[in-house]
Amino acid sequence: MRGLHPRKVRPRRWPTRIIGLTGSIAMGKSTASAFLARARIPVFSSDAAVHTLLGPDGLGVGPVSERFPGVKTGNAIDRAALGKAVFGNPAALAALEAILHPMVKSQRAHFFQAAALRRHARVAVEVPLLFETPQHDMFDMVIVVSAPAFLQRQRALRRPGMTPARLSAILARQMPDAKKRRLADAVIPSGLGKRETLRRLKRSLKIHLG
Repeated sequence: MRGLHPRKVRPRRWPTRIIGLTGSIAMGKSTASAFLARARIPVFSSDAAVHTLLGPDGLGVGPVSERFPGVKTGNAIDRAALGKAVFGNPAALAALEAILHPMVKSQRAHFFQAAALRRHARVAVEVPLLFETPQHDMFDMVIVVSAPAFLQRQRALRRPGMTPARLSAILARQMPDAKKRRLADAVIPSGLGKRETLRRLKRSLKIHLG
């Protein structure tokens, strides 16, 4: 799809190619990330970075608890309480993102630096809202993980604390799956079994990155 959606040429300070991995909620990004890691491709997960920032003694605990009183438990953020504080409140969500996004960006920069020092040929970055935020130009290849809507809903509603209302609110913030697939360099299905997901992933990497 590069001809339809050309990206800017990313300045190269090292030969590392950057793979963007995205997809809507419960589409199977974690499964794809695990396959990439098994292929010895370092993966930076934005979600995992947030967990670290909000976990015990995380850098985000202080500023988040200051902005949202009552969400701190011990030396960490109670993610369920934080979710309730921002759910259905765009202003509160924007305030939370203003705190966390620069921190995640800083951690990602350190990840790239480490990859450069170790001379990795490829790295991957898992970003749930890759197309929804102005950052897709930084990637040499964007992979969208996709599954049928009914399977996505089943997976999502099995998650602790997930409700139909919460799922609807999350999906409202995300670009429709069909549009993401059109913008992607490669679409990896996660509803046909793990073996097929792995086969498609290997094939796409070979085609687009050699």
